[in-house]
Amino acid sequence: MNSPATRGRNGKNVRNQKAPRGRSRFRLPMRYLLPTTFLVALLAMLMLRGYVHSEILADHRVRDADRTTRVPKDVLSGGPVIDARTGDAETLRIPDRRIVLTFDDGPDPVWTPKVLDKLKEYDAHGVFFVTGNMAARYPDLVERMVAEGHEIGLHTFNHPDLSYQSTGRIDWELSQNQLALAGAAGIRTSLFRPPYSSFSYAMDNTSWPVTEYIGSRGYLTVVNDTDSEDWKRPGVRAIVERATPKDGKGAIILMHDSGGDRSQTVAALDTLLPDLKERGYTFTRLTTALDAPSAHTPVAGFELWKGKAFVSAVAVSERITGVLVVGLAVIGVLVLARFGLMLLLSFLHARKVRRRTFGWGPPVTRPVSVLVPAYNESACIEATVRSLAASEHPIEIIVIDDGSTDGTADLVEAMRLPRVRVVRQRNAGKPAALNNGIRHARYDIVVMMDGDTVFEPATVRELVQPFGDPRVGAVAGNAKVGNRDSLIGAWQHIEYVMGFNLDRRMYDVLGCMPTIPGAVGAFRREALDRVGGMSEDTLAEDTDVTMALHRDGWRVVYAENARAWTEAPESVQQLWSQRYRWSYGTMQAIWKHRRAVIERGPSGRFGRVGLPFVSLFMVVAPLLAPLIDVFLLYGLVFGPTGKTVAAWFGVLVVQAVCAAYAFRLDKERMTHLISLPLQQILYRQLMYVVLLQSWITALTGGRLRWQKLRRTGAVEAPGGSSGRRPGEAAAGPVGGDRPDRRPFV
Repeated sequence: MNSPATRGRNGKNVRNQKAPRGRSRFRLPMRYLLPTTFLVALLAMLMLRGYVHSEILADHRVRDADRTTRVPKDVLSGGPVIDARTGDAETLRIPDRRIVLTFDDGPDPVWTPKVLDKLKEYDAHGVFFVTGNMAARYPDLVERMVAEGHEIGLHTFNHPDLSYQSTGRIDWELSQNQLALAGAAGIRTSLFRPPYSSFSYAMDNTSWPVTEYIGSRGYLTVVNDTDSEDWKRPGVRAIVERATPKDGKGAIILMHDSGGDRSQTVAALDTLLPDLKERGYTFTRLTTALDAPSAHTPVAGFELWKGKAFVSAVAVSERITGVLVVGLAVIGVLVLARFGLMLLLSFLHARKVRRRTFGWGPPVTRPVSVLVPAYNESACIEATVRSLAASEHPIEIIVIDDGSTDGTADLVEAMRLPRVRVVRQRNAGKPAALNNGIRHARYDIVVMMDGDTVFEPATVRELVQPFGDPRVGAVAGNAKVGNRDSLIGAWQHIEYVMGFNLDRRMYDVLGCMPTIPGAVGAFRREALDRVGGMSEDTLAEDTDVTMALHRDGWRVVYAENARAWTEAPESVQQLWSQRYRWSYGTMQAIWKHRRAVIERGPSGRFGRVGLPFVSLFMVVAPLLAPLIDVFLLYGLVFGPTGKTVAAWFGVLVVQAVCAAYAFRLDKERMTHLISLPLQQILYRQLMYVVLLQSWITALTGGRLRWQKLRRTGAVEAPGGSSGRRPGEAAAGPVGGDRPDRRPFV
């Protein structure tokens, strides 16, 4: 016959369960792979968005005019079209009575369509020198330009002054601009206009080498000979006057369809186009005016698909970052609203329960049963039981040994303390252990705690007083971190004081306490019987039963003075395991009780108030919270740095105020708050990745087994007795990671 050590839950043989361990090792990288993949993809989208918005790799320097000693005289005195493709530069002018309208810096989603509408209205064509970043963001406008017979020219990708750039950067600007055109309209172009260019006679010793290099790459460089100066917004009349050629001369007119408010440009076209047409001018493409072949060349094959993929990626990044910006706004509002609500309701709760006249009802003095489920807790169990033995309230202590292999039950029995019983069972998990303890309990109030937790002498008395109100079905105690001397411990201490207990005050006032902590909680036995005891349906049996009690009409309240000292995880791995179970179990519990939203009575009230509130602030908001840090990092690198830092510190100040108030309510020393900024930067990211993995597990239908944390037994209640005899060393971590068990935390 199999011994308890070789049998698992429900007595099933587990001797041959090495395969799950192998599968665990195989799946282990997925814990990091999926969140990392998501974060890398998100970072890539942000980088792409920054690139096409000229926040990354942008260079806004503009060089002053230089001497002209190296520029050929024919260029300085020539026309606005410079052909340096063969090495010997020549210039071309536009024939008389022909106008080439050129528009720089677009396409713009507001002004380019208006410009196109005017050109179409007057049957005029022109040349649009587009920047690649704008073409990639608004490919439909580039496609419309080509479809309506206009010509496209390059104006670089990010609009830098090319005289500052290397040939490699120039090639990159050209190729990326062409890539955007290929994805948007399926073409390449041989026309190019340098940013910040003007007339051919303005060529100097720094801009001319760029023009020569551009020519060697097969491009015609197009400047202008008539500048409307519409970018100065001098008024419609001035724009028309400056754009009108003299004495019937042909001209390349410089205008803009992007870069700011172009309403005057659009209005000027309404006057310029009909006026010049009446004078016999024609508005045409550049190559048509020069009687040259089209500047457009269709692209196909890999080049076309590469362009389409790039434009599609830009569209995705725009949508994702748009959602992120909305998410950031939402989380900002949620964070501030939650902190404000926490402060207000916590103040009201503290003011209410600390009044001298406050009482739950008649004092509760009758004995209660304390259940201590334990699995391989030899390092902690003696301290736990001795702290209970010192209780000021009459209790019976029931230690339920869940198939421990380290002698936990033997240690308790060897203590020979009065009012302490040991119940042994085969390994079946924490819910089964608690239900077994309830069956053995003699009294109608049941206190539950963990085997690694230490109570103060007054804890049980304070915990059970709310049962003087017959409407109360369960009471949450004040769980505190005992091992707070490490950085991880200090961070969890802040989280427990601020994130858990301040929250519980708020949830108490709202009547939707989501969880009775496993470390310190009490239940009316009648209430437990009505909801079927502790359920094994989820990994968060404490959250599950608390929600069930709400749905059954019971009040769940918080007792601030019922303090319990617990040993928090001391490594990132242990913390990960614990919080992963908590997060996933909470999601399971919310899903299990989802029908409460449409039900009536107490269940419906909880479903329409408690479930949305818990889902929003315990599942959704923590998942979005790292957006604050993502945008902080992005803003620090790519700007605006000052506003970004100010916004982040503003959120930090709000959090610090809430944390300080929480510490004051719990009479905790403020020195631990020194690590709050670092906690917000590092600890929050870990919690985010844990929650993200929980989401992935839930959405993919994965199952998560119970985890057992290693304990040191170093925690004891302030002023209480240790679980060790004088001179006895603390027991070290013992085997709590056997693969053939369902251990619990």
